[in-house]
Amino acid sequence: MALNGKISNWLRGLPARLAVPALLLASSQAGAAITFDSGPVRPVAMSADGKQLFAVNTPNNTLEIFNVGATGLTFSHRVPVGVEPVSVAVRNSGEVWVVNHVSDSVSIVALDGVPRVTRTLLVGDQPRDIVFAGTQQRAFVTTAHRGQHRTDPSVAGVPGAGDPKLTTPGVGRADVWVFDPAALGTAVGGTPAKIMSFFADTPRALAVSPDKNTVYVAAFKSGNQTTVVHSDYICPNFSRLPCLRKGQWMPGGLPGPAINYEGKPAPEVGLIVKYDNDRKKWLDTLGRDWSKAVNFEMPDLDVFAVDANQLTERAAIPHVGTTLFNMVTNPVSGKLYVSNNESMNHIRFEGSGEFGGSTVQGQIAKTRITVVQGTTATPRHLNKHIDYTKLASHAGFDPTTKDHSLSTPLDMAVTRDGKTLYVTAFGSSKIGVFDTASLEADTFNPRTQSARYITVSGGGPSGVVLDEVHNRMYVTTRFDNAVKVIDLAQRKEVAKLAMPNPEPADIVVGRPMLYDANLTSANGESACSACHTFGDKDELAWDLGDPNAKVEKSPIPINLPAFIGQIVFKINQLNGTNVPDDFHPMKGPMTTQTLIGLTNSGAMHWRGDRSNGFFGVDGYIGSQDNTQKRAAYGDNEVLNFKNFIVALGGLLGKQTPPTGPTQADIDIMDKFAKFQLQVQLPPNPIRAIDNSLTPSQQRGRDIYFGPKNPDGTVRPFDGLPGAQSQADLLGLGKSSFTCEGCHRLDAANGRFGTGGESSFEGETQILKIPQLRDLYTKVGMFGTKELTTVRIPGAPFQGKQIRGYGYTHTGAFDTLFRFVNLFQFNDPKIQYERMHKGTLTDLPALALMGSSFGKMGFPYNDAEAVPMQRDVEQFLLAYDTDLAPVVGQQVTYGQATSLTAGPRVDLLKARAAASFTSKILGGTAKECDLVAHTLSGGRHVGYVYEAASGVFKTPAGATATDAQLRATALTSGNAVTYTCVVPGTGRQVASNL
Repeated sequence: MALNGKISNWLRGLPARLAVPALLLASSQAGAAITFDSGPVRPVAMSADGKQLFAVNTPNNTLEIFNVGATGLTFSHRVPVGVEPVSVAVRNSGEVWVVNHVSDSVSIVALDGVPRVTRTLLVGDQPRDIVFAGTQQRAFVTTAHRGQHRTDPSVAGVPGAGDPKLTTPGVGRADVWVFDPAALGTAVGGTPAKIMSFFADTPRALAVSPDKNTVYVAAFKSGNQTTVVHSDYICPNFSRLPCLRKGQWMPGGLPGPAINYEGKPAPEVGLIVKYDNDRKKWLDTLGRDWSKAVNFEMPDLDVFAVDANQLTERAAIPHVGTTLFNMVTNPVSGKLYVSNNESMNHIRFEGSGEFGGSTVQGQIAKTRITVVQGTTATPRHLNKHIDYTKLASHAGFDPTTKDHSLSTPLDMAVTRDGKTLYVTAFGSSKIGVFDTASLEADTFNPRTQSARYITVSGGGPSGVVLDEVHNRMYVTTRFDNAVKVIDLAQRKEVAKLAMPNPEPADIVVGRPMLYDANLTSANGESACSACHTFGDKDELAWDLGDPNAKVEKSPIPINLPAFIGQIVFKINQLNGTNVPDDFHPMKGPMTTQTLIGLTNSGAMHWRGDRSNGFFGVDGYIGSQDNTQKRAAYGDNEVLNFKNFIVALGGLLGKQTPPTGPTQADIDIMDKFAKFQLQVQLPPNPIRAIDNSLTPSQQRGRDIYFGPKNPDGTVRPFDGLPGAQSQADLLGLGKSSFTCEGCHRLDAANGRFGTGGESSFEGETQILKIPQLRDLYTKVGMFGTKELTTVRIPGAPFQGKQIRGYGYTHTGAFDTLFRFVNLFQFNDPKIQYERMHKGTLTDLPALALMGSSFGKMGFPYNDAEAVPMQRDVEQFLLAYDTDLAPVVGQQVTYGQATSLTAGPRVDLLKARAAASFTSKILGGTAKECDLVAHTLSGGRHVGYVYEAASGVFKTPAGATATDAQLRATALTSGNAVTYTCVVPGTGRQVASNL
């Protein structure tokens, strides 16, 4: 994300003139809060009689209930639910159901008497939405195709339950848990009627047809039929002529340019291609056919129609959008409207585009609503007034463009007559208003249509409900955590009801910096969240190099010296320039990395590019000497994050003066860093709730830590006098590494896969060693072809796949099993025989590698190696995280579950007493704080479990034993809900009443 070369040069001298507060640039944020910042889905609902409004209070872990009257809303009750509630749906006049994103649960809230949770249903990982449909009014809940409860013995007999088969191709990754409210059973987490799986990635939104007989299921990050061609299949030297690669003719080299504006050669990298549905071919930006280099198909199935009574899939609708947010049906016509973003990742480069000939600046993702009728999807671009050929720096750019734009379209509502649609624009602080007829016909003009848009104060409008009886609309706003009352006749906000928010001020103030397109872009369509969806990944790769930018220097120490790569891997032009510590601006395709959990992970970007930027250099760039680099390297996450300031102009297109970023831009990044570095990854859903490992995972962990050295690092000095000192001189630091030697796993220091340094790993560029906590989220692409540096053969043609990107920085590796089959992780004899024997590099390679034959890496014999590699794969999928797996987990003990919930309560108590090490928790803590909520004297009471004494205590000091709590749960209409929350937050959660 680099600026124009001239601006980049100007920035070099700026840090000396702009002092950055020392506290802000601390490498860790002592005492910082922990937030998950879960994306809202269906945050507000109204009772059928129009007398009550229900809103989820995500940061407070509660459901807020309001009475609806002629004059507006009045607060009624607050009900504690699970961790990070994101959706609420009304079942009937006596019950609402709440989806808890981090708790992997659904809270059933009874409305008779004092509203309270009477049952907690346990579901798959990261549930998001809920609807009721069918003649039996079944509940449908979207979840990821994983999670501890999916394999729990209590659901063993449920159709669709069981092993998620994370390493098996052709498996749907979008789950919907279906419950019959009249037959939940007595199992600890309820018994679903069925778990349905669909051939798409993790789902988000649901909708119901007007007749209630069809449920629509939408994938969340569904992709856009793009993938990456590995550099092994691209002709060298940026050739425009076809060549033979791996026995097949390929259409040429990279499109170019082959140099940046300085004339420095670019590295040989991969290439993003997009499937052309008309020509049935995988094409690049030049229109060249790369189909022979792609080993699978991508049907791009986005929305599924389900028979709500038979629980069968009726239809699959393709090509709806890249990132699908919410859905709603027209109550008259039955047409389906899907709010979505369409990503433009097939367009190369950021920056001005002057030297490279193209740029994605200002057109990252198009804001759309797609109209679905039958199986036909017709997208409508809501910001079609934007002229993407005119960048903010161009003389012809219209600065009023953003006044008519909508960004990040989420929840929608349609009037009873089917004529008007309202859509919340999360990144614009607006409600878009459209005649459904003009939307469907695409006859609206945003420049005039925007006069009907409704401005909402506070920012981040996320949910919308129409109250046509009172001609009002109710809108939840996430940035200020409130409910707004909109007078539809006046088209303006008339009231605000704030919901309690325990988040620190810097989180509240910083959140808009991720999402607000008006603030951070020129045309008002995209913000950082366009790629980092709700702060996470969009599951795509982007080629965000900038040929107009200069080559910069890396201050990051490198684990392996470049000469090893030149001899062993035959990399002749490392980093393009053949200089190991160069950051060439033309870096090629790289998958979007999460912005969540950045604290303690060191330099940012796949290469660590942001270690050198506007706010300074995180280390030493005076030479390539690793000793000096290690001494100066600061692992300063705040500085690294703030150095993303270049993306405001270079990528989002925000107007930046020729002299460089303004003080306003600096303030944006200051607030952004303080917010984002407190957002943490959720617990690993593959790991057992008691934090134990399966035998396979444990074996994999043992291999990962050694004593074997499966990274394949050569040991040319072993057995010689002074071996270690010679290795030090060459920058090795130590003569060999285990997996953990590079991918550090050190919870006390916040290291979960990265030690913060870079390494040469057989790639054409030096890469920063990445964290490994979210590898399980990348499952779904199978079919990598044969690669030069991989031990195992390429996969056969795999047919239909869900995702276009997998592992490594380009996303070209389909599985972790293939990744651990890289030569550098295996017996060096394999690589020597495949790449060097009988070639010009035979003797140098033998001299460097020979002493390690049979001594390191996965064994030469496949029969020995494969089981070990499969075990490491299983461990990586269950990799440690900053929070224990039990965080968020719940159980409700009541009359229906009194015979089954006890063991789970005991499990949560045991985990609350178990020690856990995590730097973000301050060092040694417990796995969770266990909170129990129940009714006492007609009011909610929260207790926190004290493991030392074995009793539960309220914030006010009252105590109760677990036996006493369970006894109260058996009284009529009562229950006790136990929730494991983030350590240190128990008292606050118990007080959120």
